[in-house]
Amino acid sequence: MKKIELAHSPDADDIFMYYAIKFGWVDTIDYEFNNIGLDIETLNVEAIKGTYDVSAISFGMYPLIKNEYALLRTAVSFGNGYGPKLIKRKDKTLKRNFKVALSGKYTTNALLFRIYYPDARAVYMDFMEIEAAVVNGEVDAGVLIHESILDFDECLEVEKEIWDIWVELAGEGLPLPLGGMAIRRSLPLNRSIEIENILIEGVKVANARKEELCAKLEADALVRISDKMLEQYLDMYASDESAELSPLQLQALDKLYEIGYQKGVFSEPIRTEDYLIPREYGSLRNS
Repeated sequence: MKKIELAHSPDADDIFMYYAIKFGWVDTIDYEFNNIGLDIETLNVEAIKGTYDVSAISFGMYPLIKNEYALLRTAVSFGNGYGPKLIKRKDKTLKRNFKVALSGKYTTNALLFRIYYPDARAVYMDFMEIEAAVVNGEVDAGVLIHESILDFDECLEVEKEIWDIWVELAGEGLPLPLGGMAIRRSLPLNRSIEIENILIEGVKVANARKEELCAKLEADALVRISDKMLEQYLDMYASDESAELSPLQLQALDKLYEIGYQKGVFSEPIRTEDYLIPREYGSLRNS
């Protein structure tokens, strides 16, 4: 068996998209996947170090690892009319240099936030601690991600949707890129193609057997939310559109990297398709 380290976040959409494989519902050929669950910012930092064979990442940091990792076409999360939320206390008025809690320096929401609010003072903390930090007055505001966007303290309100920032920067008609998967370039190309296809199939099977999979994830206490909230969250971030990058999603990624380059975040613009695994290799190799 070829052992592959696959790192993903513990939030519900990543768990959902991977566990059809973990439960043995997908043919993994001769691979044994060792899954590692870490928060997204830790994954981003470890990807910069080159730690794992396959890793979930924030799309906003991919240009930093493009020479070491190829982007995978699957297990992608985009917002469409929704996304992370900048929240504050209802009795709070934000000044220009307000103190804000973000879920990590390398997250996509942090990239867009810093572009839009250049004078804000950012501090970084675990995403599960952000709501409490805002409620307690430790920070003036915070950007909620993952499941926390669905339900937060009644003393809080939304100051700005990251979706609205995205539309102002990118224009209408493009989904908001949030996160995806990357694979180490040092793996043999034929192996990378096989792994990508297994992961694509995993997301497709998860969606096809959603009710059964959700029941098992809840029964095994593998997700932090349940019932209708879990269903709502998966409809947002782990749907059929998560199985494989579409042309529109590729266009949105190109726009994200164009904005990052124009704002001086990235050293050069990149065309996303140039950094995907070249599928044609498989057929050429066997021809």
